[in-house]
Amino acid sequence: MATIKPFRGIRPPKKYVTEVASRPYDVLNSEEAREEAKENEKSLYRIIKPEIDFPVGTDEHAPEVYEKAAENFRKFQEKGWLVQDKEECYYVYAQTMNGRTQYGLVVGSYVGDYLSGKIKKHELTRKDKEEDRMKHVRINNANLEPVFFAYPDNLELDAIVQETVKNAPEYDFVSNDQIGHHFWIIDNPAIIRKITELFAEIPYLYIADGHHRSAAAALVGAEKAKQNPNHTGKEEYNYFMAVCFPAGQLRIMDYNRVMKDLNGLSKEEFLRKLSENFHVTPKGETVYHPAKLHNFSLYLDKQWYSLDAKPGTYNDHDPIGVLDVTISSNLIFDQILGIKDLRTDKRIDFVGGLRGLDELKRRVDSGEMAVALALYPVSMKQLIDIADSGNIMPPKTTWFEPKLRSGLVVHSLG
Repeated sequence: MATIKPFRGIRPPKKYVTEVASRPYDVLNSEEAREEAKENEKSLYRIIKPEIDFPVGTDEHAPEVYEKAAENFRKFQEKGWLVQDKEECYYVYAQTMNGRTQYGLVVGSYVGDYLSGKIKKHELTRKDKEEDRMKHVRINNANLEPVFFAYPDNLELDAIVQETVKNAPEYDFVSNDQIGHHFWIIDNPAIIRKITELFAEIPYLYIADGHHRSAAAALVGAEKAKQNPNHTGKEEYNYFMAVCFPAGQLRIMDYNRVMKDLNGLSKEEFLRKLSENFHVTPKGETVYHPAKLHNFSLYLDKQWYSLDAKPGTYNDHDPIGVLDVTISSNLIFDQILGIKDLRTDKRIDFVGGLRGLDELKRRVDSGEMAVALALYPVSMKQLIDIADSGNIMPPKTTWFEPKLRSGLVVHSLG
């Protein structure tokens, strides 16, 4: 059963929140962060991407860069740009995109649940990325950014959240990407107790986004427990910060592919090979979106095509075999284009659904890429089925929007 606790969040005073809040560290590069934080000394990028305080080209993994993160974190607290709450609280963090709002609870999630598999994963992590975030957590002794969890829908938790959001929010702003961010504090001891009890009845939590941050936070927590001769299990480092959303409120966006070449094939040969496993239907020059599971959209030589996977090319009773990423990886990228490893092959790139299919068209029309493939989005049910079966999704399967804003609250491990 899921173990969570409230915590004393470290947060910006209301008047500073829009200056402090930032996008997550892993959705932009150093130059983009440098540009976004330009002339803003309060930007959280100065802690989560501290290389921006060094000359262009500085190695972001250099020891002095991590030290700068800790120095800036101390400075933010000394200057009152981040202030710790007096009491342990839960928080509600809601996001609005395209008129739809999803409501998450910000909690301290138990390291032991991650290590025992009660917090379920659906992606592999890379050791180098884990180590980078572990260094960041260690040197700051804090989780600067939350991870993004889903939990099975729960009517009692929904009712608590809906009652909370009737009050005026602590923060309420629209970021420059037009996403609304709304934040409430839950400091009533009886409600806090009830939330903790309700989570104790939830069998599993699911990582939606933030596999590397989850791994790093949990591994540092376990490391601190091992190093502490007086470890009791009650210490703050036994928990890491997560925003937990009801699975029914979440939407996964499509995650599409663009390829540099046709593996030496002519356009006609490529389409002929596709027709062995797909019904290929030309759709003309108007953007064509995949209509349902096992239907793909292909863009090649200024033409859109509908590809319907033929029966027998997929297995709807297998949590991996049902996925369109599995079908396309096996039958298009591997068999036809000779792309064996989506993680490492430089001939393929990935485009998150927020950018739209016009971005696929643009990259092919520019000559940078030869062909684009759009996929029907994975469902939350598919994600949960895979996590429950102990399987791992193929690379670049899920794209969650909106992303959590960083800097609304920080969790200290001290």
